[in-house]
Amino acid sequence: MLPFRLGFLFLLIIASTVLHVVPLLAVALLKMLLPLHALKRVCNPVLMAFAESWIGVNNWLWRTFTDTRVSVQGKADLQRDGHYLVLANHQSWVDILVLQKVFNQRAPFMRFFLKRQLIWVPLLGLAWWALDFPFMGRYTPRQIAKNPALAGRDIEATRRACDKFRQIPVAIMNFVEGTRFSEAKHAKQGSPYRHLLKPKSGGVAFVLDAMGQGLHAILDVTIAYPGGRPSLIDLLANRVPEVRVLVRELPIPVELAGGDYQNDREFRVRFQQWMNGLWQQKDADLAALLELPQA
Repeated sequence: MLPFRLGFLFLLIIASTVLHVVPLLAVALLKMLLPLHALKRVCNPVLMAFAESWIGVNNWLWRTFTDTRVSVQGKADLQRDGHYLVLANHQSWVDILVLQKVFNQRAPFMRFFLKRQLIWVPLLGLAWWALDFPFMGRYTPRQIAKNPALAGRDIEATRRACDKFRQIPVAIMNFVEGTRFSEAKHAKQGSPYRHLLKPKSGGVAFVLDAMGQGLHAILDVTIAYPGGRPSLIDLLANRVPEVRVLVRELPIPVELAGGDYQNDREFRVRFQQWMNGLWQQKDADLAALLELPQA
């Protein structure tokens, strides 16, 4: 019975993806060919409509074929035409679906920084490109040591993406830990947090610098799975009893926007202290969410 269920749901997901992505790519191609910038902007709402409809179908599948309860705490005064930086902990690929479920058609369309290799994912890679998702090299320290010129490429890619984002409503998503949580990674890092890996501040600092005062707020999102960290298969197999989400709307720290994170050591230390404080609160919030009694 489970293989049939999974096969059926995968077919529905594939069908929805094809039905949304093909016309989305057609509109993206038209946008490329239009001669005037004003005409190009007309295509943006159409692209967003396809993307939000696509996510809406995924949310309908979630509601219809699983018993998973998603409870959301906290308040945020969201504006559909606003600009937000979304910071979240990362445990599973299900996190992305949770964020889309919570914010779709309530906040601006959410965009992620993606590994450059993901552009080759069939259909989805082109869809992400058409929707202006930024693709990053994410070079390792060893690669940068061999070729120091690589150090500035992701920074420049961030600036180019933020230049586009100033012109359109957007929620810029950043999984600050840089990778999904696991006990092995937690032990290897010697993380001081009970439920989190160490935060990586550089990407957050670069976005705050590039966007300046164009951001309305930071949305600090904490995701908890009381039944254990799930896989996508667990979700489709109806093995995820509950997801708990806490959303905090935080003001942009004016004293930390516009600093030179890369070259100003004093600023970098201040920024990391702020990020560590945010992560200490998130660790406490995550512990509290996990300890709540099951509904």
